Amino acid sequence: MSDRPSPPVFRFAPSPNGYLHLGHAYSALVGAEAAREAGGRFLLRIEDIDTGRCRPEYEEAIFEDLAWLGLTWEEPVLRQSTRFEAYEAALKKLRALGTVYPCFATRKEIIGAIEESGIGLDRWPRDPDGAPLYPGLYKDLPPRELSRLMWEGVSYAWRLDIEKAKTLAEEKQGGPITFQEDGAGPRGETGRLAIEPELYGDTIIARKDVPTSYHIAVCVDDAAQGVTHISRGQDLFYMTHIHRLLQVLLDLPEPIYRHHPLIRDETGRRLSKTAKDMGIRELRSEGLSPQDIRAMVGLNEAERA
Repeated sequence: MSDRPSPPVFRFAPSPNGYLHLGHAYSALVGAEAAREAGGRFLLRIEDIDTGRCRPEYEEAIFEDLAWLGLTWEEPVLRQSTRFEAYEAALKKLRALGTVYPCFATRKEIIGAIEESGIGLDRWPRDPDGAPLYPGLYKDLPPRELSRLMWEGVSYAWRLDIEKAKTLAEEKQGGPITFQEDGAGPRGETGRLAIEPELYGDTIIARKDVPTSYHIAVCVDDAAQGVTHISRGQDLFYMTHIHRLLQVLLDLPEPIYRHHPLIRDETGRRLSKTAKDMGIRELRSEGLSPQDIRAMVGLNEAERA
């Protein structure tokens, strides 16, 4: 048996809910280049758990655009829509640990509770993505009331009890939980960083009809695929606090993270699928080359910070 260490594993994991734009091109190229420089493997994963928005034509376009950029990846490509049993198993483990609870609150109820708090929606604390922190409705329901609501089929989501989850994870870890950031967060955060999952409050990690969320799925799949290095945009930096917490609770390995700057338009706004910003397909149709795309995202110059 060889003692040679396994090569590092990198991945690019887009969602087929729209066409790729320049920001996706940058992220994919950065990850593929990092894998090449490290002598590692490069994977493509299709994150299609949002079955209502994901479309086959968008998935096919992902393959076409990435191949046009000159990227190659290992086959077969993992699709999250085939992995719900694995995510449900992870959710069951979190339930057994007592770190999640069902929340029956509607968005209207949550906003109403915040407005009635005396603090007001405009001054209510928000998570890094700008959403109001959950005010704790239904968190400590008596078992009898909880059973009644579930029996009646009231829709609910599974929320992570952040305080309880962090306490348990630190007990398992034997101390504070950290992650290695080889890039930089939005405020320049880098190096060995302590997690602060409380920034998101009791975040949703699954729903009644979909036994997962981005948080569970990405952690479970990265572990299943042996991903050792995660390269992604700075818009996902703070989610790493949740992901490291889940990795400890679920006994999953810790990858190394590298968050890179976002590609923005001339006003400073980050590109998005919903705004149909600078799609790779459109740029291709205008006659641009893969080298032109690299130049547009700054990869023909010195590597960006």
